[in-house]
Amino acid sequence: MAPTETRPEQAMMAVYEQPNQPFQLRLFALRAAAPGEVLVKVRMCTICRSDIHSYQGHRPNPVPGVLGHEIIGTIVELGEGVSADMRGAALQVGDRITWSEYFLASSDTYYDEQLDLPQKARGLKKYGHLAATEAPFHHGGFGQYCYILPRSWIVRLPDTLSDAAATPINCTAATAACVLERAGIKAGDRVVIQGLGLLGLYVAAMAKVCGAQRVIGLDPVAARREMALGFGCDVALDSVSVDAAAQIAQVREQCGPDGADVVIEVCGDPQVVPVGLQCLRNGGVYALAGVVNPQSMASLDLNLILRRLITLVGVHNYHPKHLARAVDFVNEQRERFDFDALVQGRYRLDQVDQAMRDAAEHRVVRAAIVPWLEDAQ
Repeated sequence: MAPTETRPEQAMMAVYEQPNQPFQLRLFALRAAAPGEVLVKVRMCTICRSDIHSYQGHRPNPVPGVLGHEIIGTIVELGEGVSADMRGAALQVGDRITWSEYFLASSDTYYDEQLDLPQKARGLKKYGHLAATEAPFHHGGFGQYCYILPRSWIVRLPDTLSDAAATPINCTAATAACVLERAGIKAGDRVVIQGLGLLGLYVAAMAKVCGAQRVIGLDPVAARREMALGFGCDVALDSVSVDAAAQIAQVREQCGPDGADVVIEVCGDPQVVPVGLQCLRNGGVYALAGVVNPQSMASLDLNLILRRLITLVGVHNYHPKHLARAVDFVNEQRERFDFDALVQGRYRLDQVDQAMRDAAEHRVVRAAIVPWLEDAQ
């Protein structure tokens, strides 16, 4: 939308009434941006694995719902009190921006201010995880517009980034930056990544840029394994062609002298955890970042963790600093890694059902909803 274009009275969203039911296109009212808010015209929204899990009913999500949190947009209106992004860069109508996947609907002096864990603050809410009946209605990426609500973190996007490269940053790339920090990956490390979906690819790329000596990826999908070789993996192994004992032997052979320094789970399957633990050297780190669904159960020999001095860490959401780091990483490494290639399908709002099927069945690494398809890059 050009800076002089008038905000319409209504705008379209793709809404689902119940899990696994077709999306319906509906018009919802648009109002002026309230103090602390920003109204954006959605340029692109990519479908995250958590969107699929919510739609399929594997994780709680209110209905009727509007999904989508990996979003970028162009500023249409700045509410009173909003003049700069989280790094102090001036914002104006027409700027292309990304923002945190969550916002703080209420203050939390304990988790947010004392512990510096805003991603775990009480009162946290997520874009694309709210009911379509909750005002201001437009708070997900499966729509033409979105309100960025107060206590969100905004980053103005550099002109050098395409829409495709920029859109997944505010969830997947930012989470990967958090994984790298929590796992403590450093130069010379041997790193194993269980799962080579988009999160695994970002983790591999970041680990290699951090100086990891060897990055080994594990995934059952041949196309993913092939793509991973262009995103930092030195070796990509089939995670289902051999039994657990053989897989552990394969990985440890790649990680001399005595196993991996870090193993990262990003596949969402709790059954891979016992295998991953056996791939670690004494004193290694195991990071969980994919088992986000409730009841992700696995049977573990806790004595193994104790006796081998294993550090177990969890990653859920990210600190806002990781969003800024992720934007910088993708921008700085855009010539080394083909981030544009990660978005393999573009769909109109009336094609959301097909986009969800293609994403769920791994036909594409990332499917993108482009509400204004004629403006797509």
